[in-house]
Amino acid sequence: MASKNLFKSWVGRWVAPVNALNEAGGPAYRLTARQALAQYAATGCLNATYYASAEGQLAQVLKFCAQVEPEFIARTAVYCRERAMMKDMPALLCAVLSVRSPALLGAVFDRVIDDGKMLRNFVQIMRSGAVGRKSLGTRPKKLVLRWLETRSDETVFRAAVGQEPSLADVVRMVHPKPATAERKALYGYLLGRPHDSERLPRVVQQFEAFKANAAEAVPNVPFQMLTSLALGQREWAEVARNASWQTTRMNLNTFARHGVFELDGMTSLVAKKLSSAENVARAKVFPYQVMMAYASCSAGVPECVREALQTAMDLALTNVPSIEGKVYVLPDVSGSMSSVVTGFREGATSVVRCIDVAGLMAAAMLRRNREAEVLPFAETVKPVRLNPRDSVLTQAQQLAQLGGGGTDCSAPLVELNRRQARGDLVVMVSDNESWLNVAHGARGTATMNAWQAFKTRNPKARLVCIDLQPNSTTQALEREDVLNVGGFSDQVFSVLADFAKGELNPNHWVGAIERVVV
Repeated sequence: MASKNLFKSWVGRWVAPVNALNEAGGPAYRLTARQALAQYAATGCLNATYYASAEGQLAQVLKFCAQVEPEFIARTAVYCRERAMMKDMPALLCAVLSVRSPALLGAVFDRVIDDGKMLRNFVQIMRSGAVGRKSLGTRPKKLVLRWLETRSDETVFRAAVGQEPSLADVVRMVHPKPATAERKALYGYLLGRPHDSERLPRVVQQFEAFKANAAEAVPNVPFQMLTSLALGQREWAEVARNASWQTTRMNLNTFARHGVFELDGMTSLVAKKLSSAENVARAKVFPYQVMMAYASCSAGVPECVREALQTAMDLALTNVPSIEGKVYVLPDVSGSMSSVVTGFREGATSVVRCIDVAGLMAAAMLRRNREAEVLPFAETVKPVRLNPRDSVLTQAQQLAQLGGGGTDCSAPLVELNRRQARGDLVVMVSDNESWLNVAHGARGTATMNAWQAFKTRNPKARLVCIDLQPNSTTQALEREDVLNVGGFSDQVFSVLADFAKGELNPNHWVGAIERVVV
């Protein structure tokens, strides 16, 4: 009789052997340099996470940049700014390009460095020495000058928010030559030098008039310019009227505290602004940003404003695909998922955790795929009953309450195999730091072995692993039926939809980045 130990699993022979350990010490597959750079670019905020320091992330990104060609760095910078809407990482990639390929930096600069904050981020990174230089250099300086010269006077003034460096610091570094008397006056104003106040943009004059006399109309200036001033209820109401979508959602409690919602018409005005499809699209809203605003609402925020946030959530999830066939969604609710999704940075840490985003993504998939089944997991599958009629935010909160325990990414797949389940698409949302259920004696990870067993039963099935944290390893090896994608914007769903329809090339997510035209 043939040896049962030797021939116990023909499935295992199709699984590639592991070649790395993840941050938690579990067996894993090492991502290629391109895959890893894409992963860090879409999830890394250069802040400390559960397993990695900010310094460690920076070192990893620079290492992967050194291993890929400049063209891929340029495409990744555009992708993670225009589609993943990241801030620090695309600025860092542009700084790397200033050394690797100044010509490519020039080609993508305006698309990536598209507002004042991005400009300051770029200059800060360049001067830090992180990419091997502590000055802007000739080509980057010309690009910064072009940025200033191609913006209107009012746009430059509105960009003068933030420090280290301030926009005034940037102006001092590059010494722009004002082309008009109005721009000369504006630069003098920003630099604290003598200037012709009559030549200042109208919005600057209004701002200065309001600072001198609070009886003047509240100027339509960036919210941050007004926070240090003594504002009353009337002034705060005017701020709420003029505020952008993002400023509004971040300051609902502030408006409530200052009595804005007590004034006639203000509650409906704010609710209408938040629930406007046009406003949500223009603001490039992350679904998790809506979740953060909703979770943070104090008792003083009216119910109709909270309902407007739920409408905004639905609008922010327009990219969630409707999938043909049976779908399983596997959100990781283990202890490490308590890490803040954008990482920890003193004084600027989000309240939204990875587990909240995993719950949100699972609930969003369930909203568009009512027959989908959600299997939250930690060391084992955690039973839960979700009402498909509940709001996405309610379902996400319900899933997040299951949190805690070790991580075994194979657990939900093992459970599906135990059931002899049939399915077409499996979506796992995790930080990928599986360390339990090590497949002793097997070639691959426990996750990959369990997936291969599922695949044997469901030959056309596909697996998507959405990673919410910067990482250089994965539990499921990329191949024709497996996609590893990183990020927490709704663009992840676009890539997922293309993959589910078989429209991505064999490089999958990296292929999506390579299609970016620079």
